[in-house]
Amino acid sequence: MRPNLLLLAAAASPLATADRMLLSNSLNTCQEDSAFTASLFNLVYTPSNNSASIQMSIMSTIDGYVLFDAAISAYGYTFFRKAVDPCEMKGFMGLCPMTPGVNTFRSNMAIDPEGAKQIPAIAFTIPDLDANVRMFVNKTSPDKQTTGSSVSCLEASISNGKTVNLTGVKWATAIIAALALLSSAVFNGLGHFNAAAHVAANSLSLFSYFQAQAIIGLTSVPLPPIVQAWTLNFQWSMGIIRSDVVLDICTWYQRATGGTPSRLFSTLRNVSVQVAKRSLDAVAKKLVKRGDITQDTGSYIVYGIKRVAFQSRIESSNLFMTGLIFFYLLFVITVLTVAAAKGILELCRRKKWTSRFIEFRNGWRTIIKGILYRLALLTYPQMSILCLWEFTQADSAAEVIIAVIIFFGLTSVLFWGASRLILIARRSVTLHQNPAYILFADPKVLNKWGFLYIQFRASAYYFIFPTLGYILVKSMLVALGQHGNRGIAQAVGIFVLETGALIAASVMRPWMDKSTNSFNIAICAVNFLNAICLLVFTNVLGAPGLVVGIFSIIFFILNAAFSLVLLILLIVTTTLTFFRKDPDARYQIMGDDRASFVKSTPQVNATMELDALAATARGEKLRGTQSKEEREIVLGHHLADKTEAANF
Repeated sequence: MRPNLLLLAAAASPLATADRMLLSNSLNTCQEDSAFTASLFNLVYTPSNNSASIQMSIMSTIDGYVLFDAAISAYGYTFFRKAVDPCEMKGFMGLCPMTPGVNTFRSNMAIDPEGAKQIPAIAFTIPDLDANVRMFVNKTSPDKQTTGSSVSCLEASISNGKTVNLTGVKWATAIIAALALLSSAVFNGLGHFNAAAHVAANSLSLFSYFQAQAIIGLTSVPLPPIVQAWTLNFQWSMGIIRSDVVLDICTWYQRATGGTPSRLFSTLRNVSVQVAKRSLDAVAKKLVKRGDITQDTGSYIVYGIKRVAFQSRIESSNLFMTGLIFFYLLFVITVLTVAAAKGILELCRRKKWTSRFIEFRNGWRTIIKGILYRLALLTYPQMSILCLWEFTQADSAAEVIIAVIIFFGLTSVLFWGASRLILIARRSVTLHQNPAYILFADPKVLNKWGFLYIQFRASAYYFIFPTLGYILVKSMLVALGQHGNRGIAQAVGIFVLETGALIAASVMRPWMDKSTNSFNIAICAVNFLNAICLLVFTNVLGAPGLVVGIFSIIFFILNAAFSLVLLILLIVTTTLTFFRKDPDARYQIMGDDRASFVKSTPQVNATMELDALAATARGEKLRGTQSKEEREIVLGHHLADKTEAANF
């Protein structure tokens, strides 16, 4: 009997390894007022030599003989039960009979080959195996003839060391998204406005989908292992990236500003850390009451945002500053890159190597403002979640102040920009009966505020407001709802949000053309299905454990396949566009005729300058003293003449 419990308990911890093994690194209580607990538990079973290595530190208030009733389940389905007598387990003095106090065990033992045959071969190959051993400790008589009630319940997670949390996936998704955004900038600089708008819209939608998957991992919902591992692949989009240098800076800054850094990783040799899963309801209730992650035994439980920090090997007290530093780095690198591009292009012009990118050279200051605004929109989900979460953590007074400045600063800038957009569009409608006139004909408006509306059709310019509201509400749900009961409030809130987003996208179809609408509606549909999975993971519907396991597999397959399809589509379309002689010709002309407005802008500006000179010669009001409305009327007339001539 002795080998079976250890053998089947030996399976938990998503570590990347090529060897066949089963692992467990935490033994957790699953019953309130448990009389038998473990603060440290590490077990490794190696089938190549049929041996198990175990290290355990337990605390017991039991005095007498006990029997262990073990049950093994995978994906919520229990397939094995066995009674184990600790008196038959060699090397574990203190368990037979059990005595009150603290006991530490360290042992290597051979496993019965017959017991090893009970483990299916597939258990060593499925990544992020969702399996556990649950053991009830029952009081018994010395002759083992009479068994009493359960005095304790312990549970160990099982893993084979294989995972879908892969560094290659992180790098591939990040590089492809970055190259797509860079390609749109190149197309725009070369004057291919239509191609640039489509590539930018699709790459931004893909990036937002990556962020949506990462946000699911940040919820406090008890996620199955494969869901936790998959969402970790996209935490880079939220600025959660491990760097030793960055972590050292974060720790130094926190100490310098009066904070106390957490030291979870330094305690791993003495205590276990449990990653919250769907089977820990009893412990979760205690967590909500205490509002921390320390159990009575001294071991830890991590969930939600702290779970992601732990799995990313970042101390939770450093998480906010880590995201903030990468946020700043993104802005600094972007500014330096644009400045370097400006310098190189000026050098090329003076050397007469090329005269392209004229609009970029002349209006680079306005363009860089627009790029920074676009980055603000891109990083708004990241910083709003981290800043709001920092309000609840208060790692140091200085960090809270920074969080206040960043959150309210970004929110104010984006909503103010959206308000400006509404005013500009309404003025254009008043003067020209078409919002596209000023939105796309004025290069300053387009370069500075275009990030807010360029992905939408001209008549749906207002859709940026629902988009910002969606991001803000979702961020508040995730950041401020970390201590809710099993993340039920978060899951329900996200489900309502995603339902509304899918309905709005399907009915209004606000994006620029049919292909872009299809691209974004598909993303909304997958986000809606993910929200349904999130509801199932909370077990608020009372579904059997097997159903939860099936939904975790569905979640992984759905998102892995959909991410691959989106990446391939983006790569293929961007590559084909890049190598076309006329990239704009690859995309259909949009109904709002924005391309003709943009292309006519330089000619309109030249004509307006000639009109101003003529007016000066006639002694009329100088163009520089005209009101903005008068200049816009002139601009609109020229654009209308130009459009009529082109149509003729």
